[in-house]
Amino acid sequence: MMDHTVRYPAVRPTPRSRILTLLGGGQPDRVPWFGDLDYWASALIGRGERPEGFKESAEYIDWHRSLGVGFYLQGSFPFRPVYDFEERLWRDGHRRYRELVTPRGNLRECWEYLPESFAEAPIEHLVKSEDDLPALRYAYAHTHWEPDYAFGQRRLHDIGDQGILLCYLPKSPFMHLVALEAGIAAVTYAEAADPDGFAETLAVMKESFDRAAQLAIDSPAEVLMIPENLSAEMIGPRFFENYMRAYQEEWTGRIAATGKHSFIHMDGTLKGLLREEASVGFTVIEAMTPAPVGDMPIEQWAQQVGGSRSVLWGGIPGVYFTAKVSDAEFDRHVAEVLAVMRSTPRYVLGVADQVPPDALESRVRRVEELVDLFGKYETTPPISDTSLTKDLR
Repeated sequence: MMDHTVRYPAVRPTPRSRILTLLGGGQPDRVPWFGDLDYWASALIGRGERPEGFKESAEYIDWHRSLGVGFYLQGSFPFRPVYDFEERLWRDGHRRYRELVTPRGNLRECWEYLPESFAEAPIEHLVKSEDDLPALRYAYAHTHWEPDYAFGQRRLHDIGDQGILLCYLPKSPFMHLVALEAGIAAVTYAEAADPDGFAETLAVMKESFDRAAQLAIDSPAEVLMIPENLSAEMIGPRFFENYMRAYQEEWTGRIAATGKHSFIHMDGTLKGLLREEASVGFTVIEAMTPAPVGDMPIEQWAQQVGGSRSVLWGGIPGVYFTAKVSDAEFDRHVAEVLAVMRSTPRYVLGVADQVPPDALESRVRRVEELVDLFGKYETTPPISDTSLTKDLR
């Protein structure tokens, strides 16, 4: 008897289909693997091993494809500031300076580039004490924002099936001060010395950031991150509840209302803040660092977040990609992480938080092999699952 059954060719899973399936509440064929290669790429450019403009090119996505790494970062800010006051910019060797000239006083910062680490850090913050808050309020009250979507549109085309387009909202005003413009010490002193002025400053910043955040939501981005760069030993529950939760809840809600997914970058210690962040409603908590580098074994992550269904993304500390860790230890660690992640489709294997400048290419390539070996789920998804066809666009 002739078999007239129509057989369609199997659709080959891709990094994009896997992550869209997982974010849509389904189960892909295996644990998705996505890595942040931005810092490593910066070092390769700095050493002359890749050309200038490499990270902005289509070849950057092809590089991820050749390494077997799903793409989601580097993200971009899909907006740019326009100032109603003077901004002065200049350089002196490896130092770059920025000065804001306002009727309430001038603010100056300096960031120094370190060639040895291919990174920069502030050596002079814009805000030194509570005395600088009036000038900062003036600056944000006189800052406007314009959409800047061209790079995202081009990047979305380049990504194809290799991943998803992520763009950033501003940080919460409090975390923006801590991470970029003042530092934790000056923020702590300013809050204590001038609580009313500090609260007023955050309110002015939020009004400004809200306009930029809406531009991000309206951008071509498929997923959106509030790039808080959190570590629990610096930002404890008091600061979080008083100054960060409301901003995060408002914007995760607005992101969800558009049908897009929200991310938060939490790349430091987890105890003391992970449960709080999980209660906000983010789709993804990203760049999570497990023990022995972080402060919490991956086996405890799901229990720590309680009833939250946030996707937990991370698992491989950056140092594991270097010669400081043996090949055997690398394989052992990744296999143990995957043993947890394949138990239920709520994890993404990622880097905590970036592949470093001294990474071994063989280690990056090895992850794909290990996911093939150890990343298949222990349960079979229901036949009715159609999430593979879902698309964020």
